[in-house]
Amino acid sequence: MNESSSIEAERLSIVLGQGGQAFEAVHELSFRAAPGEFVCVLGPSGCGKSTLLGALAGHLPIARGELRVDGRPVVGPSPERGLVFQQHTLFPWRTVEDNVAFGLKMKGVPARERRAQARELLQSVGLAGFEARYPAQLSGGMQQRVEIARVLVTHPRLLLMDEPFGALDALTRVYMQELLLDVWSRIRTTVVFITHDIDEALFLADRILVMSPRPGRILEDLPLDFARPRHADLLTEPDFVALKRHCLNLLNPEFGAELPPYLPQTDLPGPA
Repeated sequence: MNESSSIEAERLSIVLGQGGQAFEAVHELSFRAAPGEFVCVLGPSGCGKSTLLGALAGHLPIARGELRVDGRPVVGPSPERGLVFQQHTLFPWRTVEDNVAFGLKMKGVPARERRAQARELLQSVGLAGFEARYPAQLSGGMQQRVEIARVLVTHPRLLLMDEPFGALDALTRVYMQELLLDVWSRIRTTVVFITHDIDEALFLADRILVMSPRPGRILEDLPLDFARPRHADLLTEPDFVALKRHCLNLLNPEFGAELPPYLPQTDLPGPA
């Protein structure tokens, strides 16, 4: 069995709210992701990026269309899908090592084995020697590294990341992007990464799904062929700058980007 998931979305629509407060957050969105692919979803605030991620995680129901992971409809959360948020979800009363090992403890993995796996992952994210610290004793970037290790320790087939570096300063963010790519190059799990940062999307992804303002539709499914491994000097390469300009043109209405057709639904269905 492949250790990474595939994704298929066919004319996917997601409605948030109830009754007269209901609105369509995502409209007839279709895409596929191959196992091991790194896909960034790029768009302005409020375009439905995080809503799409919530549906992939199994936390939000779909209104119309189909959403499948590994060929099976997404009907709820799964331990095979790991989720990383912008703000970490670490337990403040547990050490770094215990936070990373917590998921293994819940699965009944023996203490010695879960400690070994936690320490191996902490080393891979550059935190060897910090096992006994507590989250409050770490910087924001270090906390996010612990968060990523905590999610990866259970070997998810699909990694869902909701602007995980958005709260970090620019230099730390670039460091974290390079570290994430280094870890991903070794595990090759499928990644769906939400961002509103064009540089970040271009630097990380195999493909970018560029989304329109709400209701979220795909403006362009943009493949990237920058060589890997990637380093920060890529951000100043002419091809990178040209694609950044292209994405800016797509996302900025002043430049006349043509939106996909949208027919508002007069009888919005509530969540199933």
